[in-house]
Order: sequence, then C-alpha cells, then structure tokens
Amino acid sequence: MAGHSKWSNIKRRKGAQDAKRGKIFMRHAKEIYTTAKQGGGDPDMNASLRLAIEKARAVNMPNDNIERAIKKATGTLDGASYEEVTYEGYGPGGVAVIVQVLTDNRNRTAAEVRHAFNKNGGNLGATGCVAFMFDRKGYIVILNEDGTLDEDELTMEAIEAGADDIEADEGVFEIYTTPESFDEVCSHLLEGGYQLEESEVTLIPQNYSELAEDEESKLLNLVDMLEEDEDVQDVHHNLQISE
Repeated sequence: MAGHSKWSNIKRRKGAQDAKRGKIFMRHAKEIYTTAKQGGGDPDMNASLRLAIEKARAVNMPNDNIERAIKKATGTLDGASYEEVTYEGYGPGGVAVIVQVLTDNRNRTAAEVRHAFNKNGGNLGATGCVAFMFDRKGYIVILNEDGTLDEDELTMEAIEAGADDIEADEGVFEIYTTPESFDEVCSHLLEGGYQLEESEVTLIPQNYSELAEDEESKLLNLVDMLEEDEDVQDVHHNLQISE
C-alpha cells in the first residue's frame, strides 16, 4: 500500500475543500452526520461522534450546525424527511466512483449527480456495477510526523483493541478495522492518549487506478463538482492521485 494510501487522497480532498469558503463547515457537518448515523447521536456513547464534534468546535463551527447534522442523521430534524441513496458509475478512464447522498428530493439529486458525471466525461451505471471493487472497513489515521510514536507499541495497542491491520508510511499510521469493531478501537486509542486525525467507516478500494494527467484532472473535477452538492455526503473512487 506504500504510495497508495487512502490518506494521500483524503489530504488532497481536504486541501481543495478547505480552500473554498464554507467548505470547512460542510466537511465537518458530513463527518458528524456519518458518525451519528453509524453509532447513534449520543457523543457519550459514540467515540467517533465525540471526536467529530471536537474537530468541528476546533474550527469554530456553530453549535446549531453541529446539532442540525446530528438531528439529520438520527431522523429528528423537524419538517424534513431524508433518504439515503447510493449512485455508482464510471469516471474518465473507467475509474470506479460511488456517490452517497442524503436527500429530500430523489429526482432533483439524481439529475444533479447525472449532470456532474456527463459534464466530466463519466457515466452513471447500474446499482452494483462498481460496489464489488470496494470493501467496507473502519479507517483510522494517526499522524506521526515528528516520529515520536512507537510503531510496535501502536500496532500492539490497535491489534489488541480489535484492529485488522495497521500500515505505516511517511509519518502516517493507517489503521483498518471491521465496521463492527471500529468504535471499540477508536475508544481504546483515544483512552490511550492517541490523537485521531481521521476516523470513519468507509469504502476502501481493493485496487487503485492511475490515469494520464488530462484524465486525472477530469476525474478530480467530477469529484469536486459532486462534493459541492449539498446532498452529497461522500464520494468514493479508486483513483490513485498523482503527486
């Protein structure tokens, strides 16, 4: 996995989003929504949600925004009826793309997602056309840029807590778990004093694809366009973004 880490793709996405006004809060709202949806809306019982809220408050996200994201995830937001929909398709060069949305208007969202694919050289496919290329896993990132963390000690802690695998690459530890053991591993690491840079149950590509520069640019434009849609909760793809 060296050089093909999910973290390299996440860093690029975060950098692009944070450079745009309003994207910081949107990213944190999506993380809060996802963790509340997966583990419940009580941060005392959901370590991942607690961490997501702490990150949001660190960038001065208003409490109203935080509470709205939790209510949206737990179905208690007044006057709104949302449904989760997943779209699958192919980007430029045949890269697999999965789009997860939360919408109160399926027809509107479907049209917008289809438009993004068509405009950027991709096309929507049938349900299941690319899902088999991904595995659903818990994913945790711990940074070690100053080299102070002991790899063997962290590996032992993570595995004992229930992690499946841990990889170290260029100052980053990436920990993988089953969805069922994810919250327990997060709680154990937090209690051990580790700072979790990223934590989510997500889709991990089984293999990554590389594209020529022009096609990669089109794929990234597609991802950006999708992520700018307020209904889109997450975009997964198996592109290995070049340096």
